[in-house]
Amino acid sequence: MMKFTLSFKKVFISFVLLSLSALSNIASAENYTLWINGRTGGGVVGNYNSFTYWGPATTAAGVNKKSVNWDGYNSIASQNSKIRDALDCFCTGSNWCYVATHSAGDLMLGYTLANYGGSARMKKNAVANSTGQCGNSDGTSQVGWNIKWVRTASGAAGGSELSDAGSWTTSEPLVKDLKTSTARAMYNHNETRNVWFYMYAGAKGTLYSGILPGQDDEAVSYHSTGGVAGSSGSSLCNPSDWFCNDLTMGTAANEGGSVKWAYHSVVFRDDAEAYNHYANGNWQGIISVVRAAMVSYAL
Repeated sequence: MMKFTLSFKKVFISFVLLSLSALSNIASAENYTLWINGRTGGGVVGNYNSFTYWGPATTAAGVNKKSVNWDGYNSIASQNSKIRDALDCFCTGSNWCYVATHSAGDLMLGYTLANYGGSARMKKNAVANSTGQCGNSDGTSQVGWNIKWVRTASGAAGGSELSDAGSWTTSEPLVKDLKTSTARAMYNHNETRNVWFYMYAGAKGTLYSGILPGQDDEAVSYHSTGGVAGSSGSSLCNPSDWFCNDLTMGTAANEGGSVKWAYHSVVFRDDAEAYNHYANGNWQGIISVVRAAMVSYAL
């Protein structure tokens, strides 16, 4: 009888310890909000607390916000490891991420998911060193990353005619990637690993952005900011413009028949033409709309 009692106690203690361990793992799970910059960069690469590209770091921008900095100058392929490092750090194991992108950051993340989202990733401990890399958590791996969804401010995954026309410095490797035909052929834009991209399209263009077809925010047109598929950019506008096909909300086909990439949905169309492309060092332009959404939904 005493042996049975001792055995029972051992089993009970083991059960309690396992339960406490499980609870500890659950308690350590965190959600993070990652912000991926576009062209020109500005934040310190490898420093996830450097928000120079966006605005004051003290501004609310989603739970446990991190700035995923890359130089915004070199090619998507050459800078892509910076994004993979951040996703490995904060979006593996028991941790999950919300992601916000701006402009070429959309092209960068789309490229990452399509080309590496099906690869084995070591689970990390969310403690980054000076180069932006994190240590392994438990020595195990997983396929891809834990991403809840993406919200994209003025997404440039479809490229920009400013790059086509040489309006930007053509010596920049990134500008070459941002040509509409190049950006659209760079990877399979329909392969998002089932992660939804919610698109925010600004429309406060200016006269000098006349080379951009349809509605634009001074840098990127609706065909890209609306996640519209195809090998080249099309002319899409707000419903108030009678001389241009409408960019539709949600995942519906646009007026005229053009369709959006899989897992891309327009959730904000700038019908009032109130938002341009630029953060201006203070979370402004179309970025301000995405930031407000991250505060509300990235919890």
